[in-house]
Amino acid sequence: MQASIAIDPKPEVQYLLRIGDTCLILAQRISEWSGHAPILEEDIALSNTALDLIGQARAVLMHAGQLEGRGHDEDQLAFLRDEKDYRNLTLAELPRGDFAFTVVRNTFCATLLKLLWERLHDSADAELAAIAGKAVKEARYHQQHAADWMVRLGDSTDESRRRVERALAEAWLYVPEMFESDAVDAAAKTSGLGPSWSELEAPWRAEIQSILQEATLAEPKAAAFRSTGKRGLHSEHMGYILAEMQHLQRSFPGGVW
Repeated sequence: MQASIAIDPKPEVQYLLRIGDTCLILAQRISEWSGHAPILEEDIALSNTALDLIGQARAVLMHAGQLEGRGHDEDQLAFLRDEKDYRNLTLAELPRGDFAFTVVRNTFCATLLKLLWERLHDSADAELAAIAGKAVKEARYHQQHAADWMVRLGDSTDESRRRVERALAEAWLYVPEMFESDAVDAAAKTSGLGPSWSELEAPWRAEIQSILQEATLAEPKAAAFRSTGKRGLHSEHMGYILAEMQHLQRSFPGGVW
C-alpha cells in the first residue's frame, strides 16, 4: 500500500490546495450522477461539469506541486494525502443527495468559483492567471446551468419546491465557511496571488439572492454551525470518498494507463 505524502504548510501552497481540492472533491460527487441523472441530457451535462472541474483541479494541483518544490505531481497530490491534508470546502464533500441538493450545491459552488476565477485572472502569479482565464468560462456555464435548474425546481410543482427548499436549508449551513478569512488568505492577498475569499461574500450573496428571487425561494436563516473543511477538519463523509478515490493509486503505486 502506497504511503501518504507530507504537504508543505506554505500559505501559497495551502491557498491553491483550497481551490484545487474543492474542484476535485466536487467533481467526484458530481460524477456519481453519471448514468443516474433524471434525464439523458442532464446525465451528459453533469458528466461534462465533473470533467471541467477535474481539469481545473489538475491544473491547480500541478501548480501547487511546482510551488511546493517537493517533486509532487498532481496525481500524488490528488490521491496520496491523508484526509487532514485536504483543504476543500465541506459543502463539496457532502453525499450526492437527491437531484435538488445537487442543483443547490452546484449553484452555490459554481457562483463562488466563477467569482474567484474572475479575480484570479489578475493574479500576480502568471500561471494561476492563465488557469483562471480558461476556468472562468467553464464556471460561468456551470453557474448558469445550475441556476436554471434551481428556478425550474423552485417555481414548479409542490414536490419539486419542497425538495429544493429542503436542499437549500441543508446547504446553507455550509455557506459561512466559504468566506472565513485566515492567515492563508491574508498572505495570498499581500503577495498578489489571489483575493481573500471574504472579499467574494458580498457579490456571491447578491448573485445568489437574484437566483432565489427568480426561483421564488426565500433565503434560509443563518445558523451558529460552522464547518471547517478548509482547515482540514472534515465531515464524516470525507473518509469514504477518499477511500474510493485513492484505492487504485494506493494499491498499485505509480500505475499508469
